[in-house]
Amino acid sequence: MGLLDKLRPKGRSESTEDRQDSVLFSTAFTGLGLDPSVLVPWEARVREVEATPLAAARGTRLLHELWGKDKYMRHLGAEAVEDLQRYMDFCSVAPNRELIRQDEYGNYMLVLLSGSIAVDRVQPWGERLRLAETRPGEILGEMSLLDSGIRFSACTTMNACEVGALSAEAMDDMMTSHPHLAANLIALLARKLSLRLRVVSARLSEQK
Repeated sequence: MGLLDKLRPKGRSESTEDRQDSVLFSTAFTGLGLDPSVLVPWEARVREVEATPLAAARGTRLLHELWGKDKYMRHLGAEAVEDLQRYMDFCSVAPNRELIRQDEYGNYMLVLLSGSIAVDRVQPWGERLRLAETRPGEILGEMSLLDSGIRFSACTTMNACEVGALSAEAMDDMMTSHPHLAANLIALLARKLSLRLRVVSARLSEQK
């Protein structure tokens, strides 16, 4: 059963197959045969970087403002963003904290709500290449959330930042409770990810 099959009419009873699909994201790493100890969950990273909780009301307001100006993410609509906040964890992070580490396995993505985050990649020959300095509203780490793959780059706070995190477990909950929201979000993430990969690919080609 695929993702779009989750968009079933209300009132339909959940089958065994449906229940298996409802943990699609949180079980993906296990399906790859990875040792669970190599997975870095958001809860562990929060403790490591000593992040402090951010009021959901502020996080949601910032998300509304930022994604309302984004030509892709604004298609979610205000009501969808309001629903989305219940699945997100909002927090504040100090400068020089590595929220995503290159070559690790992580089960979350981030939305930058304020501040700036540096995106760097260490090349095979040892050079550290600055790929981007992100602005509020941008999304980080969605590739690993979608495909359970290894992190491509490191993301480090350049100053005090506020972020929203969406974990694999939260995505599974969303697919069960708000399947239309989950499907729309995944489609928009895939589109933005494709555009970003094109930009990064061009940047890396220039370095050869």
